[in-house]
Amino acid sequence: MSMVTGRDVVLRNGMQALPWFILAAVVVLLDQYTKALATSSLEYAQPVRVFWWFNLTLHHNEGAAFSFLSDAGGWQRYFFTALASAISVALAVWLTVMPKGQRLLALSLGLILGGALGNLWDRVALGYVVDFISVHYENHYFPTFNIADSAISVGAVFMLLDTFLHSDKPAVTARDES
Repeated sequence: MSMVTGRDVVLRNGMQALPWFILAAVVVLLDQYTKALATSSLEYAQPVRVFWWFNLTLHHNEGAAFSFLSDAGGWQRYFFTALASAISVALAVWLTVMPKGQRLLALSLGLILGGALGNLWDRVALGYVVDFISVHYENHYFPTFNIADSAISVGAVFMLLDTFLHSDKPAVTARDES
């Protein structure tokens, strides 16, 4: 039976998570700024063509991704608010206690946290999420989305990439740093 010494302790992010929290804040600010622009500049559900495959179209999403449960009668606002709040807290804790040196994972968590908080802000303040980015091919439209949704999606891709790239690497320990 071997003893664990202080040198074998996994080093945690702690205050080194600050840049990732700043990234999350930047995502929230950019998301809220673009949603305010869309709300003040676009007419509801009236597409403005930007490119042949890209429109700006203001929508209000009372449900989850792809308007899931948007017509559920109102309870979904509170459910998704509570869910996003719990996920945001879990992501913030994860960013703080995760082992040092996992930059791609930290980047993904910062993006997902910023996106979750951007959409949470809408749910609390408005009762719905403002969406305005619309991509399509001919008459086939992807559901409208926003900057927060984009950050969550990119963060999820980075998280998957991190899983594949670093699945066999151990965490950084104090012994590795000395």
